[in-house]
Amino acid sequence: MKRTGRRRAAPASAGAVRVLLTPDAEPIPRTTAAVIVDVLRATSALSFALANGAAGIRPAATPGQALAMRDRDREALLCGERDGRILPGFDLGNSPAEYAREVVAGRTLIFASTNGSIAMLAARRARRRVLGAFVNATAVVSAVAAEPRVSIVCAGMRGGFGLEDAGFAGWLVRALEARGTRLEGAAARLAAGLAPRDGAEVRAMLEGSVHGRYLRSLGGEFLRDVARCAEIDVLDRAFEV
Repeated sequence: MKRTGRRRAAPASAGAVRVLLTPDAEPIPRTTAAVIVDVLRATSALSFALANGAAGIRPAATPGQALAMRDRDREALLCGERDGRILPGFDLGNSPAEYAREVVAGRTLIFASTNGSIAMLAARRARRRVLGAFVNATAVVSAVAAEPRVSIVCAGMRGGFGLEDAGFAGWLVRALEARGTRLEGAAARLAAGLAPRDGAEVRAMLEGSVHGRYLRSLGGEFLRDVARCAEIDVLDRAFEV
């Protein structure tokens, strides 16, 4: 039998989204809005820092570069890690718990981490640079939903693939697709297939990822960091750097 009635129109496309599974996967155009993703732990920790009043973030590629930048700005806080641990002589490491309001309010953060700051630098030419993490996932979607072009830049692990970052990229891709954004490229489709469906899957993904298992093996605050970074929407704002 022939159906009658009006078909529901598909949502109008708001643009296109691409995913870089590693920071150097492809050039990032100047016209794009970049979402930088290092959920364990840089973009999570820095989102808390900015929510707590940090004045800004200045990424550095290496600890030596960060120290040189600090020499030119003695009021800045020197932040970063290697292999998850705070660097000697640095003020803060990479734990969300370290970036409390009484520590960071009004201060510029010079940030050199193993993976996150590299992704931030890779996106430096983008028109906008938004920090992306599960802790403010819905706000990140809202921040870029109207953009004509979005590039999600996954920090990964030392230039390689990171499951937790690809999983967040997939979560973001799915949310943008529901708003009419077009998926562009194989990496975006792959990430969409990895997207966790709920909070339990987010936590399982972060705990089971290679970097999540490493951090949990360190115990103490590191174990609590993984749980903190797996919380969804504990912050209601997105932050640009």
